[in-house]
Amino acid sequence: MANPPGVAGRMNEHTDARMEEGAEQALITRAKAGDQVAYERLLEPAVRSATRLAFAMLRDRSEAEDAFQESALRAWRRLQNLRDGSPFQPWFIGIVANQCREIRRGKWWHVVRLPDVNERQVAAETDWFEGQDLRRAVMRLPDDQRVAILMHFHLDMPLSDVAVALGISVPGVKTRINRALKRLRPAMAVSEARVDG
Repeated sequence: MANPPGVAGRMNEHTDARMEEGAEQALITRAKAGDQVAYERLLEPAVRSATRLAFAMLRDRSEAEDAFQESALRAWRRLQNLRDGSPFQPWFIGIVANQCREIRRGKWWHVVRLPDVNERQVAAETDWFEGQDLRRAVMRLPDDQRVAILMHFHLDMPLSDVAVALGISVPGVKTRINRALKRLRPAMAVSEARVDG
């Protein structure tokens, strides 16, 4: 199969809104039959959420863009694996999360990490406002808990969509989020103390 043309190209106007279920299913059917334009239309509403998740997990713009591109290609190649009647966006977000985990597990992730000076300067100026302690604590969570927290709170995904993306039940998502929140409480207390103090 050819690469989907819109992955690197024309994705400029995006929304986080999920499309109507009937329209989405029609696009999925066409994309499964090889229609690249239909695949682009399916991908468009997921771009913003997927790139936000990738950046939140990797904290590196270039790596996040690469993770998104690779995820888009993987989803195109594996579109037949999407169950009939299932929504596209949660399935795709799950592929992005898995791609980010794969990147973080790679040996070069831990060996060579070149800082992005511009991002570091911006981060230094806004640390007091955005809770650096909380951000570090989220990044130290186990992968399964971190992804659930980021999908639900950072991307504002409903629990049912997080469950689809992670391939687990809604109670399983709730358990992961509750365990993560329990681990995060000390970091949140530090962040609140700085704001109050």
